[in-house]
Amino acid sequence: MKKITLLFEGLLLFGVMLIGDNAFSQNQTTQDTTKVNNLDEVVITGVVNPRAKVKSSVSITTLDVKQVEQSAPRSTAEIFRTIPGIRSESSGGEGNANIAVRGVPISSGGSKYLQLQEDGLPVLLFGDIAFATADIFTRFDRNVAKVEAIRGGSASVLSSNSPGGIINFISKTGKTEGGSLATSFGLDYGDFRTDIEYGARIGDGLYFHAGGFYRTGEGVRDAGFTSNNGGQVKFNITKEFEKGSVTVYTKFLNDRAAAYMPMPIQVTGTNSDPNWESIKGFDATSGALQSIYLQHNLGLGSDGELRRSNVADGMHPISKSIGVSASFELADGLKVTENGRFSSNSGGFIAPFPAEVANASTIAGSFGTGATLHYAGTETATNPQGTLFNNPNGLVSRIHLFDTQLNNLNNFMNDLRLTKKFDKVSATVGYFKSVQNISMSWLWNSYLQEVSDDKPRLINVYDASGNALSQNGLYAYGVPAWGNCCQRNYDTQYNVSAPYANISFDATEELSLEGGIRYDKGQVNGSFAGSKQTIFDVNNDGVISAPESSVSSIDNANSTPVDYDYSYVSYSFGANYLLSAGQSIFGRLSKGASAKADRILFSGLNYLDGDKINSLDYLTQIELGYKRKFSKGYLYATVFSATTNEEGGYEATTNSIIENDYKSLGLELETSYNVNEDLNLRAALTYTKAEITSGANDGNEPRRQPKIMYNFIPTYKFSKGKNAVGLSIIGQSKAYAQDNNDLVMNGFFVMNGFVEFGITKGLSLNVAGNNLFNTLAITEAEEGSITNNTTNIVRGRPLPGRSLSMSLSYKF
Repeated sequence: MKKITLLFEGLLLFGVMLIGDNAFSQNQTTQDTTKVNNLDEVVITGVVNPRAKVKSSVSITTLDVKQVEQSAPRSTAEIFRTIPGIRSESSGGEGNANIAVRGVPISSGGSKYLQLQEDGLPVLLFGDIAFATADIFTRFDRNVAKVEAIRGGSASVLSSNSPGGIINFISKTGKTEGGSLATSFGLDYGDFRTDIEYGARIGDGLYFHAGGFYRTGEGVRDAGFTSNNGGQVKFNITKEFEKGSVTVYTKFLNDRAAAYMPMPIQVTGTNSDPNWESIKGFDATSGALQSIYLQHNLGLGSDGELRRSNVADGMHPISKSIGVSASFELADGLKVTENGRFSSNSGGFIAPFPAEVANASTIAGSFGTGATLHYAGTETATNPQGTLFNNPNGLVSRIHLFDTQLNNLNNFMNDLRLTKKFDKVSATVGYFKSVQNISMSWLWNSYLQEVSDDKPRLINVYDASGNALSQNGLYAYGVPAWGNCCQRNYDTQYNVSAPYANISFDATEELSLEGGIRYDKGQVNGSFAGSKQTIFDVNNDGVISAPESSVSSIDNANSTPVDYDYSYVSYSFGANYLLSAGQSIFGRLSKGASAKADRILFSGLNYLDGDKINSLDYLTQIELGYKRKFSKGYLYATVFSATTNEEGGYEATTNSIIENDYKSLGLELETSYNVNEDLNLRAALTYTKAEITSGANDGNEPRRQPKIMYNFIPTYKFSKGKNAVGLSIIGQSKAYAQDNNDLVMNGFFVMNGFVEFGITKGLSLNVAGNNLFNTLAITEAEEGSITNNTTNIVRGRPLPGRSLSMSLSYKF
């Protein structure tokens, strides 16, 4: 009881800090300590009946907490880089990552075809909501027992909007007593984090688990202020009965993390053989567009009121959820399972985006002949315009401040299943219900800022007559460079009903067959409103300044109603054949769709007729796989084919509609081998040959898709297993920046490492390093081509550079 008391005291402290600042696996009981990646391990994600890996006709990877720690991730998205077939562009910070699978394109950001789940239910119904991607609302901490990732397979039948796959975070339950306490901090950057978790039995068939984390710091890039601040608390309690169990679970997340947009990078050479490097005065591996001089954004809110935002809030998810999971045997071979959860989600997203980076004369010239640039805040009585711009690199960023308020992303998810087992047949019918709100307000303003990684200063612009065209770096309440597109408000609701059925048949002791079908029907209603320009004294000084003479506001008088339906059918058929107790082959054909949400709003469509809206994108996959268990390891190999038919979606960073069809062929390899009792080698490799099959870029490779992705993770235990050392090498081959296939983003490999020392029983010290060689690894770029053999400035998003951290943990 003393351990339980201490735990709840710790959780109470976390709750006070969070509040002062403003699931369970799908009906299965999960053991807290798992022998991960053993072919005999039971898989529960993306299947109706839990089966051992060797008997499952799906491609699945499982990571336990120790394996995740060995890869030394700095964000949730970095965890996914060690999963074969998954391309996770984890350069955006703690969230807002682009996540794709098997050459299926990242056409508009987020994880459109791949669904993130917590304990068997989607975090959000759609993975690519603008400025509210599912990974923003997901945090990996010590509450997690393991991560299961399924590519293709039956994902399209067992979940909505997931034809590419599912990544499921499975929580500890407390059935096995134990806990841990850990504190970590950055050695060469500002960050401090404390984690605590504990679970135990508290009665006959009654057990619980609870835990959470709190952290604060600037982060791995020089933002100039505390950009990471917040935490998470999770709790579940399970009661077992004679023929079933019930679990109640809850989560409270209130966290802030900086969002990193593309940043200026110097590129020389040619499109086919470029040399990417940092600009003088701006280190792309450690610099950031955030600045101590740009901390707040002010403008007109969704109802015409003044709204003020804090840039330090960055990605700010607030999530409060509660759910119930139950499983009961009703009769001989008849089982009912229920998993339902309600989540109250809100928050915000604010980050500076470089709409243009150019030399000072080009930027000044865009404001008229004779315009000049001066540092904001340097004005004096004798020099009313202030100090003339004189940055050594001569570069200025036109910043569009993406300021998005997440008003309401509440959702309800429920999955009800009834399964009947006969002699060799198992039949499942289910009904999935979801209601997802998407309500947000955009308030985007325009600033000028010098290109520097050391407290970049804001810049004012004056016309030839000396008249101020900006105030403290702000030259427009709106984004006139993009046609003042982006003062927006939308309130929409997506109501989805999806009955499904699945049948599995053990034809022989070696051969098992499986098939499933699903029908998704979505009802969408709500409204949205765009921008209009008005004159408004935003700073309330009684004078209409140049920026205040044209202020973007929401045109609520001319909102557009939304009321349409969509529907689609998904199916999946698979077979698995046991060659022996330790090896099998499998094959599967599946087809599903991913529905669009907010990314088709503001596109000039008829939002009252579902037949006239490009609301669905389809994905068909064929896969053949081989699984082999050795005495000291395992090998998985899967050949896959994927065909994607897209109907277009809006991408905010390019202010354009992306529409293409694609196909890909590839190979996934995953292996682990224990050389001896101290040395383990893990590795994965994915080869993908992808091609655009429609439009102006027909025959080209999809943007940002490398042919080869790989990881290699050796770990070595020494001093009789008390200490350990390991590396995590993650890399990829070159890829094209855009679909036009001109500019190449060079291939890279990033080396991470760790050393762990066992101090005494349960107590260990870990020192970890990320990107030890400080590699400039580019994951995306806005420009699709450069001028050969000159110096070009490209807006690219690189992985963070070298960072070192230390943690002290105690397990009890």
